[in-house]
Amino acid sequence: MSSSSYSMRIIGGKWRGRKVSFAQHEEIRPTPNRIRETLFNWLQGFVHGSRCLELYAGSGILSLEALSRGAKSVTLIEQASQVHQHLQTELAKITDSSQLYQCINQPAITWASNQSDGPFDIIFLDPPFAGSELDTVLPLIEVNSLLSPDGVIYIESPAEILGETIPLQFEIYKQKKAGSVHYCLCRHRD
Repeated sequence: MSSSSYSMRIIGGKWRGRKVSFAQHEEIRPTPNRIRETLFNWLQGFVHGSRCLELYAGSGILSLEALSRGAKSVTLIEQASQVHQHLQTELAKITDSSQLYQCINQPAITWASNQSDGPFDIIFLDPPFAGSELDTVLPLIEVNSLLSPDGVIYIESPAEILGETIPLQFEIYKQKKAGSVHYCLCRHRD
């Protein structure tokens, strides 16, 4: 992969068109432009002023898109030290306000297991496709009240996300597929 393959552009908001780089790590799979465009169309009118959490941050592109579109703050959780360090560098280049973001070097499940920093309005979940961490992290989000009552969870997966895949407290209300990526938005059941 060439070094230009390790960068992408923010597609909307005040930093639209700005090129950002991401760490060279085998598990990073940035959300493609087409999917990001759909996701943020779904979230239109909801992102501004929101508190966002990006578990499995990787490239951090979902948090950067949210900040670009007026999110109040983002919390990024990244396990790999090299990736975490790169994220901090990129965030510092883009914004001089460290109050807008918090970048934590810890496994997502460990962080979510011991957390009471919620609630968040938007939670981005894009775990490694090879694992089954969604089965563990989704119940932790509910148990630790990490999602606000009117909040949403965005999930990316290599397989279709079914109602029985997610905890009973949540429902899927928007879902699509692009290439081999399935993605959806979930919320609390009424």
